[in-house]
Formats: sequence, structure tokens, C-alpha cells
Amino acid sequence: MRALTWHGTRKVSVDTGADPALVAADDIIVRVTATAICGSDLHISRGKIPGMEAGDILGHEFMGIVEDTGPEVTRVKRGDRVVIPFVIACGQCFHCLLSEHAACENTNAGSGAAVNAKTIKPPAALFGYSHMYGGIPGGQAELVRVPNANVGPLPIPDALSDEQVLFLSDILPTGYQAVVNAGIGQGSSVAIFGAGPVGLMAAACARMLGAETVFMVDHLPHRLAFARATYGVIPIDFDKIDDPAMAILEATAGRGVDASIDAVGFEAKGSATETLLTNLKLEGSSGKALRQCIAATRRCGTVSVPGVYAGFIHGFLFGDAFDKGLTFKMGQTHVQGIMPKLLEAVGEGRLSPEVIISHRMKLADAAQAYEMFNTPERDCRKIVLTP
Repeated sequence: MRALTWHGTRKVSVDTGADPALVAADDIIVRVTATAICGSDLHISRGKIPGMEAGDILGHEFMGIVEDTGPEVTRVKRGDRVVIPFVIACGQCFHCLLSEHAACENTNAGSGAAVNAKTIKPPAALFGYSHMYGGIPGGQAELVRVPNANVGPLPIPDALSDEQVLFLSDILPTGYQAVVNAGIGQGSSVAIFGAGPVGLMAAACARMLGAETVFMVDHLPHRLAFARATYGVIPIDFDKIDDPAMAILEATAGRGVDASIDAVGFEAKGSATETLLTNLKLEGSSGKALRQCIAATRRCGTVSVPGVYAGFIHGFLFGDAFDKGLTFKMGQTHVQGIMPKLLEAVGEGRLSPEVIISHRMKLADAAQAYEMFNTPERDCRKIVLTP
């Protein structure tokens, strides 16, 4: 089969390798019909995620047709059309029984990313996301082995197209969980930092749940223009407005928004000083977006963080967060428990995640697609690949 593989910083290529085979009794093999490049895949291509090995297959947003099943698979059958959650969960451990699937204790043979983990087990394995998260071959491929197939793969009705449901694999549940964690409801105000795919899905879900005012902060005019036209956000271009949090305060009677969502994460574009701190390893992640979230959120509000972070942050301003009585909620998405309700919302027309797709390309051209997604000037919001 052909798959997109990693060979070093900004070095990916579509290579031919062996077809995957069933290993465990509850495995399935999926023939991919659609897959996507996620913003977090760019972290890998830029060399920002440790634990990668040459030849690793990337990708964690994919769907397809069940081609083969192990003898203990009961959830799906051959020929079923399914979306695969990017989190791999066992369904039986302490955390899975609490519907905390991203914290599954049994699927990740890697170390996870925590610096001070002590004896706590690593979180769940993820498709195509380094050996820290299990080294599981990803979904930017023609065929994928899906382990623990009785927990996660979601059958899709024929009435819905691949593009309508593909993002149930990651960015739609991630945006939804970020909004729920932020406590957004009827009449709420929210500031979303980052107008990438997760930020756009957060805006869509915030509107669905009744948010009245949505600020969106980014530095790419084409993404901000799309978000304003599609979701009615108030755009803030931080290349033009040096302090977005101050602009948000001025627009909210000096009080701030009910919640802020950091949909950027550790590669946030910061000041020259912040970039230097990161390069000198004085902070493990850029803290620009998170500091802005703290400043933009009202007293007793919430900061929700779906953006990926690693290591430590210089100048976290924890005292500011304490003084304002802020609540923080963060982490990987518990996709398995969220997918069914979002599938229902898509089927009823309350969500249309496919509208963010800007480019459709063949899997054979995936290396060029990565280059395009890495180039802000290409007006690229989301790329879907098909075999």
C-alpha cells in the first residue's frame, strides 16, 4: 500500500510499503476513503514532536470501509463505513469507564509527554503521532490497522458524505470539547485564539450552543475573513493589533469575556523575546496565546486549552490567574463519547464542518499538501486527501 511517511524535519514522502495485517482479535483493517492533514501534523513535520522514527506513517483524521475484522470484533462488520477516532482507548480501564478515553491506561506503550509523570501511566495511544503516543501507524494511507475496534469506530449512514463526517475523527470533537469545557451556553461571550481548523470548529460549536459574542484572534487575514463570514465572529488581527486582550477588554466594558479558548498551543507566534526563550529552552512552549487568554478572560471565567503544549512556560502569570479566580480545563479530546452526539448534529444540519475545506488533493500528492499547509500565503484552511 501507499502511505505518507516521515523522514525528518520537513521531510515527508508518499512511499509504498506492506499492507497492514490483523494482530489482535479485536483489530480491524480499514480501507481509507478520506483522510485529512491536521494542524498538529504540522508540529511533527516541523520537527517539534520527539519520538518520531524514519518511515513512521502520519495522520490521525481518517475514515473508510471495514475490509477485515478480527474474530472478537462485534461493533462493526466488513463493508461498514466508519469514522475512526484519533484516540485509541480500551473501554475497560479506570479512565475509560469514566468516559475519559484520552486518558486510557492500556493502549500506549510509549512514555507520553509529561515531564514530571512519576508513576502515573501515560495517556492513550494516538494514531500517527510519535512513539511517545504508541507509535501506531497513522491514517494518511490506503489501509490502516485499527486496534481496539470495539471501542471507537463509528458507523456512518449512507445519507451523509465523507466530507460531512470526516472531521468527527478529531477537530470537530476537539472544538466541541473546548467549548463545553469553557462553559459556553446561551448568551455567552468567548474569545478564540487561533483561526485554524480547531478554532473554526470551536466557533461553529460555540454558535450551536448559543454563544452571543465570539472574538477570534489570528494573524492570517484569509482565515479571519472566512470566520467572520461563516460564523459571525469579531476578528482581531494581531499583526495589526499588538495586544488583542486589551482590544477584547475595551469591547467588553473592561470586564473581559466569559471564557477564552487557546486553539493555538505551543507553536504560538510570540514576541522576539518569547521566541528567544523557546529557542534557548528557557520555556518548552511559547506562552503567548495562553498569556493573552488569561488577560482577556473576566474574573471567575474559564480558560479552555485544546491547543497542544509540552514542557514548561516562562512567565505563566499564575498569580494573575489566581487573582482573577480563573478555571482552567485542557487536554486531549475524549472523542469516543462525543462522536455520536456530533454525528446527530451533522445529520440534523446544526453543524456543517465540511465548509472549512479549502483544498482537495490525492494521497499521492500528500507531500505537496504538507508544503502547502505549511505556507500561510497559500490561503489554506483544511486539506482533505483521497486515495
